[in-house]
Amino acid sequence: MSLPPEPRANPELVGQDGAALVLQEAALGGRPHHAWLLAGPEGVGKATLAFRYARWLLAGRPAADGAPLYLAPDSAVFSRVANGAHADLRVLAPEVAEGKVKRQIAVEDARAVPRFLSMTPAEGGWRTVIVDEAQALNAEAQNALLKTLEEPPSRAVLLLVTEAPDRLLPTIRSRCRRLDLPPLEAPVLGALLARWLPEMQGQERETLSALAGGSPGRALRLAEGEALALHGEVQAFLNSLPRPEPRAMHALADKLAAKRDGTALVTFMALLRAAIAAAVRKAGRGEAAPAWIGTRPLADWAVLWDTLGRLVDETETLYLDRKQAVLVGLGALVGP
Repeated sequence: MSLPPEPRANPELVGQDGAALVLQEAALGGRPHHAWLLAGPEGVGKATLAFRYARWLLAGRPAADGAPLYLAPDSAVFSRVANGAHADLRVLAPEVAEGKVKRQIAVEDARAVPRFLSMTPAEGGWRTVIVDEAQALNAEAQNALLKTLEEPPSRAVLLLVTEAPDRLLPTIRSRCRRLDLPPLEAPVLGALLARWLPEMQGQERETLSALAGGSPGRALRLAEGEALALHGEVQAFLNSLPRPEPRAMHALADKLAAKRDGTALVTFMALLRAAIAAAVRKAGRGEAAPAWIGTRPLADWAVLWDTLGRLVDETETLYLDRKQAVLVGLGALVGP
């Protein structure tokens, strides 16, 4: 597997030139907007774009030859950002603990943002803060950012990266300029997977691409785990609706809870939510959709999609029992 670099060190932004151009033109048109909300599905390049924009600002907004916001990897600014050593850039992200997938962003880190952005840039340019997975900010941490959003310092930019913008407070969302990144087109994602996963069979890559829903990051995470096997479990459960066998549900819950690091649970729920979203889109467009989607109104499925996502987050954040979480999630889909 030939993996791409982490977002902070990735010089390549695939399929998102339109979003990059919006940021570039806004910055070159005058004073850059002080806060951006970069939204879109998991793994479509939001964090990669955030670091790309930050590097470009910190380098003095150089003229880009070809791709917007491009900065050569051999530049000193690129190197310092990639190594986490640029004095004018701070990054907030969920803490990762052993045996856990992710946790909340520390409130103390959020409280330090206003002071950091109000300081004079060390290199005479801009001060920038990237908040990756901003949905992991609790209400207290989000409120800590409001001072910066309400009274933005000069030459300071805050970039909030999230796949779930609705989990941010309305006061946060209203003070940011929102930029949505779409999923990649199937041919673009297919070409990436062929480059990154040359050892994988073509049919498996096609299945992986379909499961990823246009998200390169999600495709790579699924490739590292049991995604293809768990995809079968997801389909078997959904096809058993609205009356799945209770013993089968308990057996599935045992299987997903067996991995102590929580990856099986997270992957299964991600695939389950992706299957629900795809079926809702098909049904909404009047296309042929799986029979199980008709067991309840489409609006209910949208609520359940969000409920499953919150359940996974709370299970990992609050150290809840994984088997019970699986049973609660699957039980929510069972018909009345």
